[in-house]
Amino acid sequence: MASIKDVAAEAGVSVATVSRVLNEHPSVSAEARARVRAAVEALGYRPNAVARSLRTDQTRTLGLVISDVLNPYFTELARSVEEEARALGYSVIIGNADERPDLQDHHVRTLLDRRIDGLLVSPTDGGSPLMLQAARAGTPMVFVDRWIKGVDVPVVRADGQQAVRDLVAHLCGLGHRRLAIIAGPAATTTGSERVRAFRDALAAYGLDLPDAYTGQGDFQAESGRRVTEGFLDLPEPPEVIFAADNLMALGALDAIRARGLRVPDDIALAAFDDIPWFVHTDPPITAIAQPTGALGRAAVRALVDRVEGRGPESVTLPARLVVRRSCGESPSSPSSGSPSSGSSGLPGFPAEPSAAVTVVPGVREPAAGAGAVPEDESFATNRSMP
Repeated sequence: MASIKDVAAEAGVSVATVSRVLNEHPSVSAEARARVRAAVEALGYRPNAVARSLRTDQTRTLGLVISDVLNPYFTELARSVEEEARALGYSVIIGNADERPDLQDHHVRTLLDRRIDGLLVSPTDGGSPLMLQAARAGTPMVFVDRWIKGVDVPVVRADGQQAVRDLVAHLCGLGHRRLAIIAGPAATTTGSERVRAFRDALAAYGLDLPDAYTGQGDFQAESGRRVTEGFLDLPEPPEVIFAADNLMALGALDAIRARGLRVPDDIALAAFDDIPWFVHTDPPITAIAQPTGALGRAAVRALVDRVEGRGPESVTLPARLVVRRSCGESPSSPSSGSPSSGSSGLPGFPAEPSAAVTVVPGVREPAAGAGAVPEDESFATNRSMP
């Protein structure tokens, strides 16, 4: 492989001149610049990125630490991050925390040691001293999906509160009254936020969330299976299980089927975090969808703004309800009882208008009066500090 000395010899200039040309220094004459570039092309020379970073103090590399690479939501998020970073001239190194705070901090330390330009993190818990230290040290950092309270960095996330209210309205419109939740870890912002939104939405309809109907999961399929088994063992099992993420929903589905029960005939199932698989289950699963691709792209743009000295704001995008058939919806009338209908359909329950979207399996349809829009562009950006 050609070296910078080979390029200098080929072009008939000094190594310093080659270095200045490669670093776009204006002091080199046009004639010498042309000779160096011709030599670089003829020899197939590739500058050493590590050596260059030592001179420029920039590696054009971003770090991404995600909570669980096996979760389809985070897989899609990582893909959109990589694509947007590449479009902006950056590479991405990814670390998988596997929902473990110790592994998360290991990846953060490793990435910082590699002199990345900026760091994207979806924290596995709310108490990492390392993250606070990195932020205070001036490391360009952005939280995506989850965040750590008290760490002053921009947050790019989806707000699912309205979508959870739409889901509860939808379930009540179908006649369900005993609703349970498989919660995510209370130490994560998304885990605590989704439980609170669900509890508040139930209260608006005069319904309680008993302790027996609140199961503690960890965003993994096995916890969804375990919590669901506990629900099914109750003297009065819930009519609906709402899993606060997609993997826990799949675990719940396994537990239900292992008992010889059917969704939704024996028990209904809904999930937070829609994934492509849900449209292929039998029945297709009603879920709350986050604008994952838009979140990943917005997070990269916010981080690059920080790296390049601009002051980004936090970004909040809305999630929305995707109605299918796992909660007792009629196959022949998929919009029946959906939030877009504007009526609960249950005596004593107030009507609750909504801008949610009802989706037939495999087909996205806008609410009445709305125009059809592509999936990512349908999520309007709302910029606000968390």
